[in-house]
Amino acid sequence: MSWLGAICIITACTWAGFEIAKKLTERPKQLRQLKIALQSFEAEIMYGMSPLPEASRKISKQIPVPLSYLFYFFAEYLKKGESTVPNAWSKSLEETWPYTALQLEEKEVMYQFGATLGQHEKVQQQKHIRLAMIHLEKEEKEAKETEHRYEKMAKSLGFLAGLLLIVIFI
Repeated sequence: MSWLGAICIITACTWAGFEIAKKLTERPKQLRQLKIALQSFEAEIMYGMSPLPEASRKISKQIPVPLSYLFYFFAEYLKKGESTVPNAWSKSLEETWPYTALQLEEKEVMYQFGATLGQHEKVQQQKHIRLAMIHLEKEEKEAKETEHRYEKMAKSLGFLAGLLLIVIFI
């Protein structure tokens, strides 16, 4: 019976390590997806001449979950007549953020971007989109470095923590 407990402990700790590593791996992917979404958003605004709800709805269909929820909720809030565009963006960020692997730095960039949405003419809006993409590019580079540095370590530490717990309990 004690062997079964030991196997459960090792499995749980190893799984926890793999979950941490997964989050480290997902962050650069989601940052790339977010940059692509912003590029699409720029194209929709500049060349498609789409209103914000329509552009957001199109983008939500183009990118994978969970980031698609950000644009989907944004479009829904705008359709419902949310008080302001930045307020609708903030609400959609708050609803979506817990489901992403992104961190506070990226959230702050997206808040700043959202504060400018619908406030300026097209050329100014394009500049704000590009600025947000530059910030996300920097964060993506840092996320890749963090992933390379800590992914294997997280997996190993999960397994080793399980072994340590078994040794302590024996």
